[in-house]
Amino acid sequence: MGRVHALHVHELAQEGKCTFAALVEPDRERAQEFVDGIGCKVPVLSTIDELIAQNLADATVLVTPTDLHQQTAYQLIAAGQRVLLEKPLTGTLDGDLKMVADLDRDHPDAVMLAFQRRFDPPLVYARQLMDSGVIGRIFKIYTSLEDSGPAPNGYFSGGILSDMSVHNVDEVLWMTGQMPTAAAAIGARIYSHRHTTAIEDFDDALLYLWFPDRLVSQIQVSRNHVSGYRVESIIFGEEGQIHIGRFDQKLFDITVEAYSRRGADEPIAHRVFPMRRYQLPMPEFVDRFGEAYKAEVMAFIDCCLNRRPFPTTHRDGLRAQQVITMGMNSIVEPRSGSVEDDVGV
Repeated sequence: MGRVHALHVHELAQEGKCTFAALVEPDRERAQEFVDGIGCKVPVLSTIDELIAQNLADATVLVTPTDLHQQTAYQLIAAGQRVLLEKPLTGTLDGDLKMVADLDRDHPDAVMLAFQRRFDPPLVYARQLMDSGVIGRIFKIYTSLEDSGPAPNGYFSGGILSDMSVHNVDEVLWMTGQMPTAAAAIGARIYSHRHTTAIEDFDDALLYLWFPDRLVSQIQVSRNHVSGYRVESIIFGEEGQIHIGRFDQKLFDITVEAYSRRGADEPIAHRVFPMRRYQLPMPEFVDRFGEAYKAEVMAFIDCCLNRRPFPTTHRDGLRAQQVITMGMNSIVEPRSGSVEDDVGV
């Protein structure tokens, strides 16, 4: 994610939207190779302390391991900066509650949390369709996020739901404008956990949410979609449904369609959103969400320049973690099964 954000900040600087002041990365040689590869002349520093001491920047995009989010964000905020912080907030409910209390008390407008789906053109269009009433009352939202492989060696995620479904949960909360009243989760270790040294509870999980007014959501996350990255959402209404995306090994065209009840000759809405082709070594999800990531950074810069509140904040991160914790509290130890193939329900 550091490469993704650095590339977009570099491009926005070239467009005159900001100044790319510095890149901080402990592996300076690796970072220098990256910036040279994209033709960027930004200074490369080794620590946040160097960045603060040199007073180079007014705002920072923070992409550290989750367990360093709180500490590093506090350093930058104390130095007078505003921060775009990659999800999740801290990765735990207790940590989120403390960080939110600290920020609300001392720096309520300092952090924008990076929920890029809110800036994704296909999802924004789907939400507009939903709000227009073309499929009637919404009663179910299904959303999936499935990686083609395990978390990297040495990675510590804090749990597949906190690490992956936080995107889906925020998508559903944003779509509905509501918090669920109940949640349940089921998780399994069925394949990819055997192929990594990463520490993670499950490699496959489902999260079921109940909202007021007869509305539910089903969230599916996995590290086991070996054919390629899969992200898909379906909004079900009493008069039809809206379908966002479908699996494709090359995610360069994302289709959003709205269907009425069975029997109609053709979709009531159909739009194709071409995705950017980066032509650079990037994580697989960038093919699908690259434009959303760039739009997110642009929104952050715009709010900083114009001293406006952020569209997403630490409070959104807390709400997503509260929902995930509600679901995780429903998981119990399996009664049977091997260490290799255990299931929690």
